[in-house]
Order: sequence, then structure tokens, then C-alpha cells
Amino acid sequence: MNRLERFYKLHDILRHARHPVPRKRLEEELGVQRNALGKDINYLRTFFGAPIHYDQQQKGYCYDPEAEVFELPGLWMNASELHALLVCEQLLERVQPGLMEDRLKPLRRRIRALLHEAGQGEEDVSERVNVQPIHHRQIDTAIFQPVADALLSCRQIAFAYTGRGTEQPGLRQVSPQRLLHYRDNWYLLGWCHQARALRFFSLDRIKHPNQQEAPAHRLPEEQLDAFANQGFGIFSGEASNTAHLCFNAHAARWVAEEQWHPQQQGEWLAGSFHLHIPYSDPTELIMEILRHGANVEVLGPAALREAVMKRVNDMAGVYGQ
Repeated sequence: MNRLERFYKLHDILRHARHPVPRKRLEEELGVQRNALGKDINYLRTFFGAPIHYDQQQKGYCYDPEAEVFELPGLWMNASELHALLVCEQLLERVQPGLMEDRLKPLRRRIRALLHEAGQGEEDVSERVNVQPIHHRQIDTAIFQPVADALLSCRQIAFAYTGRGTEQPGLRQVSPQRLLHYRDNWYLLGWCHQARALRFFSLDRIKHPNQQEAPAHRLPEEQLDAFANQGFGIFSGEASNTAHLCFNAHAARWVAEEQWHPQQQGEWLAGSFHLHIPYSDPTELIMEILRHGANVEVLGPAALREAVMKRVNDMAGVYGQ
């Protein structure tokens, strides 16, 4: 038990005790010697203002019955929980460097101070946890924070948006529903008031976000799940087709352990692994299929098989038959 945990344990013993607690019992329950117990009690008195009283008659410690009810201040975590929180902070920082730096710095300093008081040292988690983002798109904090604030405050947001298929930006009025980090990029799932439909907006294509006074139009979670999760990948919507993919023995052992989609179904047949995946727009699914090259064959539907064949033929044309 580290010092931080001892503070919490000591506080818990004293606040539930009906009579003064003998020093010997405190030493046994906290697993410390007399000197260490004295230092812990003095620290709680001095820095937290704990009204710890020693009863000479009953020879034990208790909270002063004449004092106000005492509680340990602020967020109280043990060392393992604090380390886990630092790891989460590090993951977010690696996912998008600098994105939440202003807001996370005070939290990081406070956590490290608590760990230092607990005798855990101040090792930099960044040296022990390393996340390598690949192909990530840089998101300006001036874009991310207004979008996140509008989402969390349930307000509509207006912004200029340039889709990848267009050159000119269009103005959008959106009721934000969810933020999604997918394949090293951030997306906003929102109700587009112009289209009167749910849409995904890539944050790297958003300009000049402006939170509105109007409350956001909130949609049922079931509707959001159906739009965001039924089809394969970010090109979502309600699934209208099911891909049938056959992986050869070389790739099968790896793919069989992967989850491509929550509703996928897989089976082993004659040494090959057959994967069935629901999808709506095939764009991203085709990219994933091509990643496996000759180790996978599309058995259906016919339209998906033909689309993959066209991409393969186009690639062959680039390199020569």
C-alpha cells in the first residue's frame, strides 16, 4: 500500500469508527511502523486540515466530534488509477499531438504531483507508452475545440465544409451528435439541417466553426447506432449488402482473429476462412480487400466482385500487363 492509498485508508477507518482507534490497530491495518503513522497523521492534519484528535483516556485516534464533517478534497485515486489516467492522456496526445494541450496540462501536473506525494516518483509515461499514428490528418485545435464544445453543450454549430468530391466550400448548419476517431482521423456525426439527414463530416475539411445559440436537435441513440455501426467503415448507413470474402490459408489464420465489423460472421471451410460482412457503400471495404492482395477473393455480391476486379485491372494497367 503506497502513501496515497494509506491516506484514504486512514480516513476511511476514522470516519467509520464509533470509538477512538488504538495506534496499534492503525499500524496493523495500514502496514506501517509508528514513525510512518505519525508522519501520515501530521500530513493529513497540516495539508488537508483533517481534525484528527488523540483521546488520552481511550488512547486512540478519532475525528474531533466537535469539528465539521471532514472529507478528503478533490479527485481521489490510488496510484494505479492515476497511472491509468496518465496513460489515457498520453494516448490522446499521441493520437493528435497538441489537440487538447491547453486543457490537459493542468491535469497532468496535478496527477504527477499526487504521484510524487505517494512516493511513486515522476517517471514520464511518454517514455514507456508509445503510440505511432499512421496517415493521420492534422486537426487544428481551433477547429476541434469549438466542435467538441458544441457537441457537449448540445448546441447547433455552423461551419464551411469542403467535401472531397467538391472544390467549393458550402455552409452547413449541423446539430452535432457524436465525435468519432477512426483510422487516425476525427469525424463529426451530425444532423445536417440543409440535407435533413445524418452526415459524417471530416474535421480536417471544416473551416470557421461557429457555435450557435439554438439547441441541437438530438436523435435517438438507436438511430445513431444504425447509421454509424451497421455498414462497414466510415461510409456508413443502413447495411444493404453482405460481402462474402474467402481468405486463403496464408491470411486466414490472422483474419480469423480480427473483427472487421460487430455483425460479421466467419467460418472455416477446407482450410480457407470465409468472412461475411454487412456494408452499404463499398468504398472503404474495397480498400480493405485490396490490402490483402491475392490472399483474398470476393465471392459475392457480383457488383462488389466486379468493382474489385476493375481496381485490380486499373492497377495492372499502371504497372503493365
